[in-house]
Amino acid sequence: MWAHPGKKLLFMGGEIAQWNEWNHDTSLDWGLLDFPLHAGMHALIRDLNSLYRSHPALHEVDFEPAGFEWIAPDDAECSVVAFVRWARDRSRAILYVGNFTPVVRDGYRIGVPMAGAYRERLNTDSQFYGGSNVGNGFEPVYAQPVPAHGRDWSLNLTLPPLAALYFEWLA
Repeated sequence: MWAHPGKKLLFMGGEIAQWNEWNHDTSLDWGLLDFPLHAGMHALIRDLNSLYRSHPALHEVDFEPAGFEWIAPDDAECSVVAFVRWARDRSRAILYVGNFTPVVRDGYRIGVPMAGAYRERLNTDSQFYGGSNVGNGFEPVYAQPVPAHGRDWSLNLTLPPLAALYFEWLA
């Protein structure tokens, strides 16, 4: 939801993975933050909001076709979806890759629109959020001149299970 165009909506209690439906007559179940997985969800929402605010590509052109570009909209066999969000002047981009299966995908090649380095900025499978910590690490991943998804350049990635990855294009 944070990567896709459009305004964001999170129901009260979602930021702490509250079990009960929100009730206007009671407080949120803040005590859930004493449990690691609930605290992890809270940290994930905080980090997603920070990423969203700090990267113009995620919010500048929400309602214009120029701000969104499909990369892999149809990989049903692997249940992977990928797209790019662009800043208004196209000087900044965020690549989103989602793996919607409980399977780690090592060596998944994803086409990218330009050469250069890409850094994993957020991985929903991080140990900080209660995940298994599978991913691509903090070092940049460099685009290679290997065609994929109709692009001349591509990245060779490790996709964590049931996770979303956000990569910042570093140029």
